[in-house]
Amino acid sequence: MRKILIVGGVAGGATAAARLRRLSEEDEIIVFERGEYISFANCGLPYYVGDVIADRNKLLVQTVEGMSKRFKLDIRNFSEVVSVDRKGKKVKVRSTKTGETYTESYDILILSPGAKPIKPNIPGIDEAKNLFALRNVPDADKIRDFIDNNKPKKALVIGGGFIGIEMAENLAKLGIEVTIAEKLNQVLSQLDFEMAQLVHRELNANGVNLILGDGVAGFKEEGRKVILESGREIDTDMTVLSIGVVPENHLAKSCGLALGKKGHILTTKQLQTIDSETGQVVEDIYAIGDAAQITDYVTGSKTAVPLAGPANRQGRLVADHINGIDIDYPGALGSSVIKVFSLTVASTGNNERQLKAKGLKYKAIHAHPANHATYYPGASQITMKLLFDPDSGKIYGAQAVGKEGTEKRIDVIATAIKLGGTIRDLTELELCYAPPYSSAKDPVNILGYIACNVADNVYDVVHWNEIDDIAKQGCYLLDVRTPYEFDRGHIDGSVNIELDELRNRIDEISVSKDTPIYVICRAGLRAYTAIRILKAHGFKKLYNLSGGYLIYRGAKYSPKMTQN
Repeated sequence: MRKILIVGGVAGGATAAARLRRLSEEDEIIVFERGEYISFANCGLPYYVGDVIADRNKLLVQTVEGMSKRFKLDIRNFSEVVSVDRKGKKVKVRSTKTGETYTESYDILILSPGAKPIKPNIPGIDEAKNLFALRNVPDADKIRDFIDNNKPKKALVIGGGFIGIEMAENLAKLGIEVTIAEKLNQVLSQLDFEMAQLVHRELNANGVNLILGDGVAGFKEEGRKVILESGREIDTDMTVLSIGVVPENHLAKSCGLALGKKGHILTTKQLQTIDSETGQVVEDIYAIGDAAQITDYVTGSKTAVPLAGPANRQGRLVADHINGIDIDYPGALGSSVIKVFSLTVASTGNNERQLKAKGLKYKAIHAHPANHATYYPGASQITMKLLFDPDSGKIYGAQAVGKEGTEKRIDVIATAIKLGGTIRDLTELELCYAPPYSSAKDPVNILGYIACNVADNVYDVVHWNEIDDIAKQGCYLLDVRTPYEFDRGHIDGSVNIELDELRNRIDEISVSKDTPIYVICRAGLRAYTAIRILKAHGFKKLYNLSGGYLIYRGAKYSPKMTQN
């Protein structure tokens, strides 16, 4: 019989405990949780604040009593592990209710302490009486109680990540005027800018004001006035601080475990920790979840993914390894999805900013396929982006913004990445088709076709952030939309020849066959057809504006700023 201690519950720790028991009836398993709840749906907390989830008990995935009985666990909530003695193989535990301490020995220790919200050291923050963070059930209770008792009319959300966006939506649905202030020039940093612009438009359309490129500098009047770095002052009845999280690494650091550049606990492929001085594997201490540094599955670089899915997976694998099952955790893709009012926003793998930082060669393409057959009622557009290596066809990442069926397409691409698929494989996937659900050519297939055309040098792509400079240089821009579409908006300097007239008017293109031609349409498909026609007539250097005028126009959107 072994004695296994787990520090922290929720996704990683609770999963590890349940799996450990399934694999062994003999081991003594003790779980320490400094809060009240051992396993709760933290991803559901914003929706509880917004009264979408009305029953608070539905947030409690497992109770201490229920989980203890079912899995024969010794669960000690309100118990914080404050130190680890690696030589003596014991931990010191403090009761968060009484302050009393005691020690507990271990054979194996699993660290799943999670992460905590960042609270910057800025003027007035400690005096703010209307400032909240959202990480656990008590946090959600405090926010709900404040709203019920104070009836706030204005709310400021600082930070445009997952929690910030979800809180903004739920507060807005309660009738509160919401402003998001984000230090970056966009919300949802997992997206590339032009994709995030679709989210900006949706937030504005639902009454949420946006202040981008401006961080918080301080608080006045007990939090009723927030000062931004630009000097702008925002009046607010309540503020939600959601500027990110940092790993809970105190235990690991104090007992000599190695940490990564951002403070996450270094782990091996078996999720075991590493001694900070010797670099040797610490075989009896594991780390999982938000506090652990893991591998980026796509590029092999070091990363941390504070998401429930990877934490659950890691918890299961650690239990397997402890019980002699050979495991090799390959890392995480960071697949995610978020609801933003009527939009679904999903992504997997790396975005352009990450690929550039890693110095990787890549190509990016966009598409705007319908989520199902357009002749079936209710079809809507999904804006999609794919990033890939044009030489090997390796898929680096994908993003999608749309309505019904959006996350399904990212799930398919994430699966292809995990199975080693390339852009060629995307064209070959046989996916479910019926008019209410998809088209004979699924959006995933369409992305594959476009990517293969680029990789095979049928044409190259130019992007929304490049085309204006190209136009200023006097290059030839050919817009093949209808005159009506062209008149409603076009890129300065472009020439309009409608696709269906192109063959008869080919002589109007008065540049040499070797001159680069940049072809523009609404979404990219008509430009592709035009490129095929131009190639047949001897033109050689042809570029498609990726995603067409839709991406260009969307990327130029100016988010509405509050007049507060």
